[in-house]
Formats: sequence, structure tokens, C-alpha cells
Amino acid sequence: MRCPYCGNEDTQVKDSRPTEDNTAIRRRRFCTACGGRFTTFERVQLRELTIIKSSGRRVPFDRDKLMRSVQVAMRKRPVEQERIERMVSGIVRRLESMGESEIPSSVIGKLVMEGLSSLDAVAYVRFASVYRNFREAKDFEDILGELSGPVGSIRDEDDDR
Repeated sequence: MRCPYCGNEDTQVKDSRPTEDNTAIRRRRFCTACGGRFTTFERVQLRELTIIKSSGRRVPFDRDKLMRSVQVAMRKRPVEQERIERMVSGIVRRLESMGESEIPSSVIGKLVMEGLSSLDAVAYVRFASVYRNFREAKDFEDILGELSGPVGSIRDEDDDR
């Protein structure tokens, strides 16, 4: 593994352990050249996935990009990081088990919307505003109307005031 600090390819594993949800191995590494310490994660990858964007462009699937977009929606929300990680891992497993190597980006968007609807209503609306490309306040009214349905049962603990 190449050192992220100096680029040296001679690094040593100092500690390995499974992540909390047992979907990856966390390795603490040490660079023999510069002494830098860093962490890597090793995950099972069932197949190479390609995402077909709405423009028709094909790009490799990037789990980290998926996690970043979910993190943006979840920013400053009272949801444990472990639950977010489990949701993203579940989405990745579903994508890999679909049997297809090329997946439309709309499928990923729908899976994220499903996951967020069970975690946090505010994050759901935030993500929907980008995913559905909201252009005016009426778009928010429409999604909030949807929240009064099955997703509307999501409540913060603070709502009981």
C-alpha cells in the first residue's frame, strides 16, 4: 500500500480488525520511510459496477461518492454514523446483488431516498431537493405532502414537546 504522505510503497500493517458492522477490515499502517501512520479499509467487492448517468455517460461506481452525498443530506442531523454506514453498505450490497454490471443513476437515487426515508425526514427532503432538481418552493410543498404519507411517520425525539 502506497503511503499517502511520501508515496513510498513499503508500508507495514500494525493492526487489523473488523469494522463494527463486519463489512470491512480496518488496517492501521505505518510507513517505513517517513514514519507516517494511516488507516485503510478493505471491503468485499462482488463485481465492478458502472453507473449510467442521465446524460448517458458511464462512470465507475464510487462508494465514497455515495457516502459523501448521504453525509451532505445528513449534516447536523441526530443520526448515528453507524446507522448511516449500515444504510450505505446495504445500498451497495443491493446494487452488487442485482446481477447487472451497469446500473442507471436513477436506481441509486431511489435506493438512497428509500434509505433516508427510514432514517431522517429532513435528510430525505434535503436529498430529494437535489435528486429531483427542485426549482421552486412548490417542489418542497409537494415532497412535504408526501411526508404526511408513510414517510411522515418519521419523527425526531424532540417532536414530543
